[in-house]
Amino acid sequence: MSENLDLVRSIYAAWEHGDYSSVEWAHPEIEFIIAEGPSPGRWTGVAGMTEGWTNWLGAWEDFRAEAEEYRVLDSERILVLVHNSGRGRTSGLAVDQHSVANLFQIRGGRVTRFVLYWDSDRALADLGLAG
Repeated sequence: MSENLDLVRSIYAAWEHGDYSSVEWAHPEIEFIIAEGPSPGRWTGVAGMTEGWTNWLGAWEDFRAEAEEYRVLDSERILVLVHNSGRGRTSGLAVDQHSVANLFQIRGGRVTRFVLYWDSDRALADLGLAG
């Protein structure tokens, strides 16, 4: 289990510096989901995740994702409560959001499912952890 937590922490070590280029952590058939927000969607495989993530990141200037808390849910799933910041590329509006959550499901040392939630309360509810 600690290997999975180490993997997720290493992903955030890069992301916190604005480096989203590595996909070595992703299983070849990863399922990437943006559960809600302005551009929800679902993509499969590294190429699909790269397309969805690139489109999503392209809407931002100086986007940063900083892990605030790691919750090991079980032997395969880690929920990360995240602080997102950046500026909308089109709107110019600054975003400083602390209520974001990302779910990582891991098997065999690779992330097989990555779900981005704009609202951590929804993530907790979806996972049966609300209340």
